[in-house]
Amino acid sequence: MTDVIADMIIRIQNGYMAKKDEVVLPHSKVKEAIANLLKDKRYLDDVVVTDVKPQKTITVKLLYINGMPAVTKVKRISKPGLRKYSTSAQIPRSLGGYGVTIVSTSQGVMSDKDARKKGIGGELLCSVW
Repeated sequence: MTDVIADMIIRIQNGYMAKKDEVVLPHSKVKEAIANLLKDKRYLDDVVVTDVKPQKTITVKLLYINGMPAVTKVKRISKPGLRKYSTSAQIPRSLGGYGVTIVSTSQGVMSDKDARKKGIGGELLCSVW
């Protein structure tokens, strides 16, 4: 597995398509930060980190609004073969500002709106809407 972030967002999207209640993922700090950001933006219901040997896991509880998934589409922007970076002024808006673009900055993983507000750019990880 070379692209763990793409694996994470596709597992979440597949969980929504299969009408699952939760998805279990292998743990990493970046995945935990992305999951918590999606929880704060109301795309996920809850994020629970479980310390089970030999590796921690992240259990993501999926959010449905009136029976419809909160996430309709995810798109990986920066890939291992082609990294994409952006300044704060050039961070793209996903779905005209209705979605969220997740940016990895020097101050941690944050949404596009927070990065623009703080005036810092970084690596464009993915877009969710």
